[in-house]
Amino acid sequence: MAGHSHWAGIKHKKGKADKIRSKIFSKLSKEITVAAKLGSKDPDMNPRLRSAIQAAKAANMPKENVQRAVNKSEMNKELNYTNILYEGFGPEKIAVIVETLTDNKNRTASNIRTIFQKNGGNLGSTGVASHQFKQVGVIRIDKSKISDNDILELAIKGGAEDCISNQSHHEIVTLKENFYKVKIEIEKIIQEFISTGIEWLPINKVLLNDEKTKSVLNFLETLEEDDDVQHVYANIDIKNSSETKVLT
Repeated sequence: MAGHSHWAGIKHKKGKADKIRSKIFSKLSKEITVAAKLGSKDPDMNPRLRSAIQAAKAANMPKENVQRAVNKSEMNKELNYTNILYEGFGPEKIAVIVETLTDNKNRTASNIRTIFQKNGGNLGSTGVASHQFKQVGVIRIDKSKISDNDILELAIKGGAEDCISNQSHHEIVTLKENFYKVKIEIEKIIQEFISTGIEWLPINKVLLNDEKTKSVLNFLETLEEDDDVQHVYANIDIKNSSETKVLT
């Protein structure tokens, strides 16, 4: 799903575009429905819903799809989704965190465990991998929206921990507890984001050769394709791989 500094920022092959778009819309719709179900239907009064709708806009999800997802929260009152976090190690002992949103815990656990096992990995208990990550707020903005100096000034004013500008976008990092405070400050100037949310950023990244990197990315993509999976985070360094292009 779009919106991360982890592996899912990789550009997929052109032939998969439609399939990927469908998957992304499905995951975004689920998040919008849950956010609307748990809080106000007004995005201005519901930070989680506002972030979900902003992500949908960034993914070019049609407005009618967004509204349908919001309406679904009222129509299916008996439908309950649960956020479940899975941790483990994939190929090459890469630490992995998988965030899921599911209406069937048994199905999700079975699917995730099978994917790990088929790829030579192991699903572990709570805390087995998460200590290798830190949970922070991350806000990404297209560079065309604001200059390097202006976003840095805005980030400092809002109380962000870090602000990094690269060729394609600005990335503002906040403490988890300050995320919405910083985001509200930035929203006074910027209304469109590439992504916003609480993410698991690796403390240290593992650099692999291209062949091993490809194996790990295939595993992570398989995880991401599961309907119940919302986000996947891994401590792999893919910046130097000649087989992939990092967009985030």
